[in-house]
This record gives sequence, structure tokens and C-alpha cells, in this order.
Amino acid sequence: MNLAPVILFVYNRADNTRETLRHLLANTLARETELYVFSDGGKDDASWNAVREVRKVLHEMEAEVARARTLKEMIIVERPTNYYLERNVLEGIAEVLRTHDRFIVLEDDICAAPHFLEFMNQALECYNHEKKVMHVAGFTRIESAAAPTTYFTPFMAGWGWGSWRDRWQEHFRHFTCREEALEGLAEADLKALEYEGVFPCLKHLDRKPIPWDVCWNIQIHKAGGLCLYPTRTLVRNIGLESGTHYGLLPSWCTRLLQRYEYDREPYEGPIAVEFRQPTTDPAIEQQMHEALTDWGIRYTLLGKIIRKIYRLTTARTTNHA
Repeated sequence: MNLAPVILFVYNRADNTRETLRHLLANTLARETELYVFSDGGKDDASWNAVREVRKVLHEMEAEVARARTLKEMIIVERPTNYYLERNVLEGIAEVLRTHDRFIVLEDDICAAPHFLEFMNQALECYNHEKKVMHVAGFTRIESAAAPTTYFTPFMAGWGWGSWRDRWQEHFRHFTCREEALEGLAEADLKALEYEGVFPCLKHLDRKPIPWDVCWNIQIHKAGGLCLYPTRTLVRNIGLESGTHYGLLPSWCTRLLQRYEYDREPYEGPIAVEFRQPTTDPAIEQQMHEALTDWGIRYTLLGKIIRKIYRLTTARTTNHA
């Protein structure tokens, strides 16, 4: 099998980076896998101190890998300045694709189950020539207690994912504005992308820069592509409360008010990949609609009360404006 390299993007979270690497090294195919790590630079003195801690972890792991041969190879790229997440991701993928025809992406808070690499490589090989399949995810929002299998949906998940050089280079575009991103899309397309409004991802088109995953999701939709998912999640995000696009509230406050429905223990066993004709399933799309509602956040009683007060206050302010 042509094994895909893993691309890991890290910034300023040393503990998360160490945990992510430990889980990756425990994978069944780790010893046969190349790992590229792109370490972003700091924005100021405080962030550079955190970056240096991350790089210390990286070089400790590099020495361990060389000693114990726990990876085929580990290549570390240290950015001299702050690239920010989007530039780091996009330039990192482009660099790896100069020498590889497929890839697997992790960020510094994605802990992979032991058979994650096995599943991803099987899927990337199985659907290598099926251009309609544009993205493979190791994380799932729809979990089944039945025998582990796979399903397709147009919606992409970025927590432990992979793709191919031909699909990425042909279709990915990093949009610079909302108008450019939505060009050629009808109202029905916008509703489909946001699952009838329950997952308002298009509001992120007003960010500068626009998040890469929103761009990729739109391009998959425009191309009529599909994403392959396992029915049991093979990764866990351990950094939701401190990530680039999260962390608006202190972690203790977040836990009092809400939980993430998809924050669950990864499946420890293997998931076999067998070719299935890529097609959407209305039942799956209904389950995705339910899972994506409110970004997968489920509120505690206290959270529901505070949320209701907030909405009432916002409505009054709007009406008086």
C-alpha cells in the first residue's frame, strides 16, 4: 500500500502537541509513516515563549523517533514568523504535495486511536481513482453502535482528515471575500451548505483570513463531491477549549454551560474499508442535520437559561435600534 504522509500543524500548545504525538506514535502503521511537522512562529514575546516550548517537545520527540524508530521519518519545519493557521496549513500541504500524491492532516489537539492511520490509508487507497470522493475523515458526527462501517456526506470534517493531490490542487481555493466564495451558488446551495440554517458556517466568510475548512467545504459542494466517514470516531479533539477559533469563555465556565455532543472516546478497534458507490443517503443527511444543530453544542439547564436571557436581551436591543 502507498502510505500517505501525516502533516501535523502546531503552534503554542506544548502539552497538546506532546499528547497528539504520543497517540500518533501508538498507531499500527506509525513505523512505516513519514511525519511532517509545521511549527508556526510567534506573534509577540509571550507567544514566542510558548512556541519555543512546543519546539522543545518536537525535538525531544524527534530524538526519540530516531532512537526507537517509531516513525519512518520525522521532518520539522520551523516557521520564522507567525504565518497564522490558514497560511501554515495551506503552504504546508502544498510543500508535501510536491513529493506525495495523498496526505493526512492532524492539528496539535487531535489524538488518534491506534487504527486511525490504518483506516485513513485504506480509504485513500480504496477511493484513489474515484474522483467524486474528495475527502476522508477520521472523525464522525454520526456514530453507530452497529458493526463499524462507513458512509458518505457532502459535509467535511477537519479533525484528522485526508485527501489526494489531484482533488486538492484542482479544487481548493482560499477565498479572499464572501462574494468570491459564493459566486455561482444559488439560495438552495446556501441552505444545503448550512443544513437549512442549523449550522451557520457561512458567517465565517467575513473572517480575515477566511478559515481554510469553510473554503474546502464550499469547493466540495461546488464540485458535487462527497466525504467518506467511519461510523465510529477514530480521533478525539482535546483542545476545544483553547483552540484558535474557540476559547471565548474560561474552560470552567464552558463546562458549566455546555458540552460538545461529539466529544467522545475514540473507537479502539480497526474499521475495514470496502468500496461502496459514492452516493448520498437522505437518512444520513437527516442525522447530520440533527448532529450539526447549534454546532453540536448541547446546553446544561444553566446554559439554557442564560442562553434564553441572552436571546431575549438581544431581541429587545434590536427592536429598540
